[in-house]
Amino acid sequence: MPFGFGFGFGYGYGLYFLFALPALLLGLYAQVKVQGAFKKYSQVRSQGGLTGAQIARRVLDMNGLMDVSVEQTGGTLSDNYDPGKRVLRLSQDVYGGNSIAAAGVAAHEAGHAMQHKDGYAPLNLRSAMVPAVQIGSWVGPIIFIIGLLMASTIGTQVAWLGVILFGATALFAVVTLPVELDASRRAKAVLVNSGLIYQYEMEGVNKVLDAAALTYVAAAIQAISTILYYVFLLSGSRRR
Repeated sequence: MPFGFGFGFGYGYGLYFLFALPALLLGLYAQVKVQGAFKKYSQVRSQGGLTGAQIARRVLDMNGLMDVSVEQTGGTLSDNYDPGKRVLRLSQDVYGGNSIAAAGVAAHEAGHAMQHKDGYAPLNLRSAMVPAVQIGSWVGPIIFIIGLLMASTIGTQVAWLGVILFGATALFAVVTLPVELDASRRAKAVLVNSGLIYQYEMEGVNKVLDAAALTYVAAAIQAISTILYYVFLLSGSRRR
């Protein structure tokens, strides 16, 4: 949301279009792309005919992760790995689907379990950041708005506190990038090396996972752009 307040709506809206809007459009494009790729390759049956749940189970077992359970969860593209509970959750279309898309997504989530087993540092860092992000992602913007509204009377210290709190969200988005890219790299390698997917089928897997990666790139850019937007708004408030 663009803020103008006491130092000019034009300035606030100008910054919004400069920073926030392009990142928002990229995010929308990434969502359309990943949904399109998933829908397309959800209709292409894998030669092996294994469901996403079976793919995930085999990948986990091959990597000594028999203690990680595979469960079905609600929603679409809601697949995730819970390192705390040692559970790999797959959405309905992935869990029971025997498509190229289901195989790619299931192997990707199994890749996170492989990271956990290996003590992959970025995954550990991301997991440790979750509590701070949960607070900063919604408290930060509220404190920033309050601080910006009161900047003329109490200064910008409160607003800067909001920026710092929201900064955890931006850092989390940046840390997420190597985590997700590495999980996809592991997924692609294990699918081919294990024979679960034939080489010619990897084109579809690549398109689904690469489109998903773009959503994380877009999320990082959006978070960073929001921080820059806040900083420039505060800089403008001091000059006016």
